[in-house]
Amino acid sequence: MQWQTPHQPDGAPAAAAPEPDLDKVEAAFVDGFIAAPDPTSFLRLARIPFEIVRDGAVMKLLRVEIDALTDVGSLTPHLGGGTFRYDPLPSNFISRRRRLRFVYFDGTGLTPLTYAELREIERQA
Repeated sequence: MQWQTPHQPDGAPAAAAPEPDLDKVEAAFVDGFIAAPDPTSFLRLARIPFEIVRDGAVMKLLRVEIDALTDVGSLTPHLGGGTFRYDPLPSNFISRRRRLRFVYFDGTGLTPLTYAELREIERQA
């Protein structure tokens, strides 16, 4: 099989390539942040900004949220979609993951950002 790049119209901007292994970088950040004796210094070391500008609004970092998620059941819709079947998952099908969010405040409300969104804001700055 051969990979092909679709032709872009002349003058069209090239699509940005996704950052390689961003999920692994995020997982390493989570592990390190949880174990860090000084979370503020860890944020500085990881170059997480305490202040960003997004859509013209200055936002300050208030919180780092790390959620542990475990999927223990599955839903299967019945024909027609009005009802569904629920089944608990056997242990070998259970999935565990962590969700990382950086919560910023812009003076009026809270804005949670993923690691990828935060990296994109920093890249554009």
